[in-house]
Amino acid sequence: MTQHLVQHKTSIRFNPRNRGMMTLLLACAMLSSTASWAVDPTVKKLRIGFQKSSINFAIAKQQKLYEKEFPNAKITWNEFPAGPQILEALAVGSLDIGVTGDTPPVYAQAANKPLYYIAYEAAKPLTSAILVPKHSDLNQLAQLKGKRIALQKGSSAHYLLLQAVRKAGLQWSDIQPIWLSPADARAAFQKGAVDAWAIWDPYYASAQLEDQAKVLASGQGLSPNYSFYLAAPNFVKQHPRAIKSIIQQINVADQWVQSHRAETAQTIGQNTGLKTQVSQVFIDRRPRPSAAAPLNSKVIADQQQLANRFSELKLIPHSIQVKQAVWTGK
Repeated sequence: MTQHLVQHKTSIRFNPRNRGMMTLLLACAMLSSTASWAVDPTVKKLRIGFQKSSINFAIAKQQKLYEKEFPNAKITWNEFPAGPQILEALAVGSLDIGVTGDTPPVYAQAANKPLYYIAYEAAKPLTSAILVPKHSDLNQLAQLKGKRIALQKGSSAHYLLLQAVRKAGLQWSDIQPIWLSPADARAAFQKGAVDAWAIWDPYYASAQLEDQAKVLASGQGLSPNYSFYLAAPNFVKQHPRAIKSIIQQINVADQWVQSHRAETAQTIGQNTGLKTQVSQVFIDRRPRPSAAAPLNSKVIADQQQLANRFSELKLIPHSIQVKQAVWTGK
């Protein structure tokens, strides 16, 4: 009798006629497993800060990926001119998630502002540059001595310029940094009120195409230029499961970008007012893919090196340990 039952169970398990049912059950189990962590019903609001350079977020916004992922939440999108402004909003409780370049979180952490690094995008040194006007006589970094250089304080361009000055054998005190937002810097650059401009895409691409700006140096060999996704600690503590979903949807957006590059350029242009050609240049300079992932030891080490450099020059009030602000998923 026992042998008969064993044989009967075995025949059910491996009977080809039951393959369809088993496939359906397996699929349901997988969906159930995914849903158990992917959708956090306790998330009632998600406030996201982004910039014109935030391509993956722009596509996630356009395709309502987070509205689908968190159906119980009110999703709000807030555009900022640069990373420092995003982290200021994060610190005062106006945002839950934001994306910036490499320098803003170092400045924020040094100012004791609360934040967690939750993910990074691959290094993209070619998407930032030090530009000079098309008729400028400057053609070497060493010629920046004594020159007025526009940049956003505490932005990724700040580190790029710092490294460029160092490479040229100059001191930071040898140049005249002019602290301006990207829009104001562009106006000053066009008027000839500054000698150079340290900036990132898409402003970089726009100045190249529309102002015929010349590249004195890109980030290649100077700055890795990571993008970081950052979160308010209170949000992470209240909704730790949601962080995985947020990262997952960034990567869904990037997959779409990689296979729809022309459509992405049009979408970015429509949402930002940039010309499609400008968006296309920016997109083509990004790594393929540009997915988001938790910070690894190499990225943390690179970011610590950046922080140490600013600390050495006393450009931040005190030294920091980047890894203390890295979310580990625990």
